[in-house]
Amino acid sequence: MRVPIVAGNWKMNKTVAEARDLVAEMIPFLRDVQGVKTVFCPPSPALLPVSAMLQGTDIGLGAQNMHWEEKGAFTGELAPAMVAEFCQYVILGHSERRMYFGETDETVNRKVRAAQAHDLIPIVCVGETLDENESGRTSEVVSRQLSAGLQDVDPASASRIVIAYEPIWAIGTGRAATGPDANRVVADVIRPALEKLFGAQTAQAIRVLYGGSVKAGNAAEFFAQPDIDGALVGGASLKADEFVKIVYVARAEVLKGGA
Repeated sequence: MRVPIVAGNWKMNKTVAEARDLVAEMIPFLRDVQGVKTVFCPPSPALLPVSAMLQGTDIGLGAQNMHWEEKGAFTGELAPAMVAEFCQYVILGHSERRMYFGETDETVNRKVRAAQAHDLIPIVCVGETLDENESGRTSEVVSRQLSAGLQDVDPASASRIVIAYEPIWAIGTGRAATGPDANRVVADVIRPALEKLFGAQTAQAIRVLYGGSVKAGNAAEFFAQPDIDGALVGGASLKADEFVKIVYVARAEVLKGGA
């Protein structure tokens, strides 16, 4: 059974003091939630203080990016070992990194392999633009991102990878895909691409999250889908009550499925 993940990508928001306040507000409600893995992904200056606050809880910590090189003259970057010192997860290939910072499927691939080498769990983002969606190219684009981004990944540890399907046209726009539409992409495009790479058993073991304007009000629509295993949450993760509600919605779906 795939354990759902609800990960909050805070993006470039929250000072260290604000991050502490947000985490302190959420910990009492999330520290002992069973059946759902909660992950906070704050900006890099907050990783150390948030890591200290999460000690003794089951809440995971993730970085929003990292470099693939072990060390060197890469001003402003984080090496894999620096991330692994505090984090268990790392977001890779987010559309904003691709759009604004020139990331490619090839650089994402290097980062995925570096993350695996340091026992980090990569949350690999894939998704199509509005033009690509409307021109019927979703399958082509997402399949390419997966095949290139996960090329030469060790099959023995591939089941630990997390995929986040984030249609770019739904990120920060308030325009979410429908649950059935998102599930169709996961079931008909993402899992077959993963099966081609790693085999059927591993493809079914890999967790696939949905991201793109997920809120407490629409989360159940996505979590109820058989091939969607949680969410990568953006703006709603910056509001303690909203993010907690999303986690609780995921937990309710787990309990419903076990009934």
